[in-house]
Amino acid sequence: MTNPKIYDAVLIGGGVMSATLATLLHELEPDWSIKIIERLDDVAQESSGPWNNAGTGHSALCELNYTPETDGKIDISKALTINEQFQVSRQLWSTLVTRGQLPEPTKFINPVPHMTFVTGEENVEFLRRRWSILKEQPLFSTMQFSDDPTQIFEWAPALMVGRAKDEKVAATFVEQGTDVDFGSLTRLLFQAAIENGAVVRLGTEVVDLRQRPDGVWQVATKAASGAEKGRKNVTHGRFVFVGAGGGALPLLQKSGIPEIKAFGGFPISGEFFRTDNPEVVAKHQAKVYAMPPVGAPPMSVPHLDTRVVDGKASLMFGPYAGFNTRYLKQGSLLDMFKSLRVDNIPTYLGVGVTNLDLVTYLVGQLAASPAKKFESLAEFFPEAKSEDWRLITAGQRVQVMKKNPKGKGYLLVMGTEVVTKADGSIAGLLGASPGASVAPSAMISLLERCFPEQWPTWSEKITDLVPSYGQTLNDKPELAKQVQNDTAKVLGIAPVA
Repeated sequence: MTNPKIYDAVLIGGGVMSATLATLLHELEPDWSIKIIERLDDVAQESSGPWNNAGTGHSALCELNYTPETDGKIDISKALTINEQFQVSRQLWSTLVTRGQLPEPTKFINPVPHMTFVTGEENVEFLRRRWSILKEQPLFSTMQFSDDPTQIFEWAPALMVGRAKDEKVAATFVEQGTDVDFGSLTRLLFQAAIENGAVVRLGTEVVDLRQRPDGVWQVATKAASGAEKGRKNVTHGRFVFVGAGGGALPLLQKSGIPEIKAFGGFPISGEFFRTDNPEVVAKHQAKVYAMPPVGAPPMSVPHLDTRVVDGKASLMFGPYAGFNTRYLKQGSLLDMFKSLRVDNIPTYLGVGVTNLDLVTYLVGQLAASPAKKFESLAEFFPEAKSEDWRLITAGQRVQVMKKNPKGKGYLLVMGTEVVTKADGSIAGLLGASPGASVAPSAMISLLERCFPEQWPTWSEKITDLVPSYGQTLNDKPELAKQVQNDTAKVLGIAPVA
């Protein structure tokens, strides 16, 4: 019997995370063998699909949930971190475009202003205070504020037409915002990876993970579709990345690594209103985020977005959160129950007890009729007509639940979390927003943790891809401006004056 091929890296999941990691690994180690395994019959069908996410290019320019207020103090630390991370994304993509490894940027990224819009005197004052803090930061220096309806009308007329003249309103506006088609970007990155020698297996489900005594991982699979449906196979890899979106938690649990103990996953489904009517789309050209409802999960902040998917502009409003027990959009209602373990049941119970407002919110969302849901769109877009819009089902998001590392209790975590085995041989990514927008930063961090011996050499190569790697831009105003303008020129984004 011949010895099985051992891949240097096996990546589970056909989304933007695996696509980004495959890109980085080839740049760092061109001779490495890489295999990508995807359960569905094409890549970018779950969270990376363009209609399964907002495509905002999350950079905290408009998202209020990244600048929470506690006891009268606005915390901007999360916003600064996310903007720094998105600058890493812009630099990597710019480098790949310049080298010809990605095509014309409009294939995956387009300039779309980012706005925050609020109503009511209390919210207006909050937004004014938020702006006064952020505008002093180099990465937010171009942010404008106005409580003048005439100015807001110039930025986004659809928000103001039909609105009562005496209503208190305010908005911030950043011209340098973007819309990213992560589905297209994922396909382009995988196409380049295949041309560089990577193997991609579609319609193939990972059913188990076991590590041999010599450290090599055995990745057991079965064909999920096609003529060979049900056929079993085993792929061997020295390093495994579990980038399976909501499916990452169950797979990491199957691997048996102790680091995944006590983790849980809280699934949240969602819907958006979408219109492709050119007359309606022409009335609004921005991404506008508002105040979240009480108890709403982080990814349920209402927003009215210009989307550019496959070169065509549309509008999307939502999301309307819901709950089911699937961990993937095309998953099983048994997913959450199968993830229950003796070690994580206290996590589920602890998070449930401390997040009753979230439960109340989700019940209300589930009970809302389409007509009731449309009322919230009309609050944003007063002249919206129901016949122009249709509800679409968004991607499934699984928020991380874990023990509080700083004390007692359990946390429902906003954002993404990397879990790695102590020996660095396997790593997985859990969580949701900002997710895809910060994929390069997340994958660079993962490589640093998993390959400490190679990192001194690799970090030099990373600097070729991301010139500012290892530096924070926000405390270096001139460098921040230079990086933003260099990438803006390549990607077709408005420059920073």
